[in-house]
Amino acid sequence: MNNSMTEGSEPTLTDKFQRGNVLASSCPSRSILQDVTSRWGVLVLFALLQGTHRFSELRKAIAGVSEKMLSQTLHALEADGFVLRTAHPVIPPHVEYSLTDSGHEVANRVEELVNWIEVNINPILSARDKYSSLKSD
Repeated sequence: MNNSMTEGSEPTLTDKFQRGNVLASSCPSRSILQDVTSRWGVLVLFALLQGTHRFSELRKAIAGVSEKMLSQTLHALEADGFVLRTAHPVIPPHVEYSLTDSGHEVANRVEELVNWIEVNINPILSARDKYSSLKSD
């Protein structure tokens, strides 16, 4: 028995999953992976690697994101412990977003993927073109 559990207590998700299994439908790691690798999650993490940003700064930095999607993405990443939301008690409200320690870890991995894609963009686009021409035949 995990030492965080006491006799007669219900096991928590932490007790049930010592390591995630993203291929298992019931594993919470799947929803966390979805938050991190979503269309906007990747871009928010990548943008926050540059430092602390206000909401409006993030929206400008991430071309095409709506306020609603940015807000939902920030909430999800905050719930997962990757983003820290700091509200300063001033008028008008001043809210800043930054990465937590685990947020930096996951964002660094996202950055590696982004860098790989950017370096390999031409062969990837060539493969897309080839695929499209085969599908149209």
